[in-house]
Amino acid sequence: MSKIAVVILNWNGATLLERFLPSVTQFSEGATIYVADNASTDNSIAFIKENYPAIKIIKNSVNGGFAKGYNDALQFVDADIFCLLNSDVEVSQGWLNPILKAFKELPNTAIIQPKILDLKRKDYFEYAGAAGGYIDQLGYPFCRGRIFQALEKDLHQYNDIKEIFWATGACMFIKSEVYKDLNGFDEDYFAHQEEIDLCWRAKNKGHKVHYVGTSHIYHLGGSTLSNMNPKKTFLNFRNSLFSITKNLPPQKAFIIIFIRLILDAVAGMRFIFQLRFKHCFAIVKAHFSFYKNFRKMYKKREKVNFMQKYYATKSIVWSHFVHHIKKFNILVKD
Repeated sequence: MSKIAVVILNWNGATLLERFLPSVTQFSEGATIYVADNASTDNSIAFIKENYPAIKIIKNSVNGGFAKGYNDALQFVDADIFCLLNSDVEVSQGWLNPILKAFKELPNTAIIQPKILDLKRKDYFEYAGAAGGYIDQLGYPFCRGRIFQALEKDLHQYNDIKEIFWATGACMFIKSEVYKDLNGFDEDYFAHQEEIDLCWRAKNKGHKVHYVGTSHIYHLGGSTLSNMNPKKTFLNFRNSLFSITKNLPPQKAFIIIFIRLILDAVAGMRFIFQLRFKHCFAIVKAHFSFYKNFRKMYKKREKVNFMQKYYATKSIVWSHFVHHIKKFNILVKD
């Protein structure tokens, strides 16, 4: 049986640990649980030591965000499979069993995510991952069960096992040997969409990513940055351009970046009409940061055969905002 480690990244999240560690410790039979602390200044570590002495603590020297935080911590974790779990997740009884079974039965699969449901509305999918991630031809991400802000109700329509494009960092299972071979997350992302880049690099190397709907968890979401935070807007727009630059053939990447420049400008204008000026400025800032770092990103390109078909639909923006498509099964025929 594979040795599995559940690794929770924490930064000043004592209240979240108090709320969510009980389900993780109760229902993660056979797994070793770690808390990787990103130089917290609250009482997180003291709380764990006092209440959960069996949990292993890894102390990172700085708060390097999601990407560096996990890269630093996972060097000290001995396991065949890493489960990267957000600190605001409530897990369900037996949640690990379907995942381990899938790894055993799908040998080419390197990364898996379970069904992600909303803790506040447990019969709805949650924004960060839902029932598995995809991107469109222009690199915009979306999910089975979630297109932009439109969240589907869980009617058991995605209780399957399905190959996907990316797995959410809110709850990602990855073979440790693959994580190490990929050199982990790209730390220049800091946070947001680094899991898409990681999965894309894995797929470019011939690995598969799967969604396992027979396992489910409940995610609170927005505990670090809410969907309405301008910093998250900045990171999402910039990091998406990073991934396109790194993971597509040059000619195709340049064409898509040019189109994205136009579409992102439209998104900025939409924010202005909504009087959300900080978000418009975040998009402008994202593009300047991207151009500043373009050469650096280009040098990181994988020397492998790039995937020819990476997208599930041509334009999620057009489908959603023009044709008002809000459900995955209408957009993409499984």
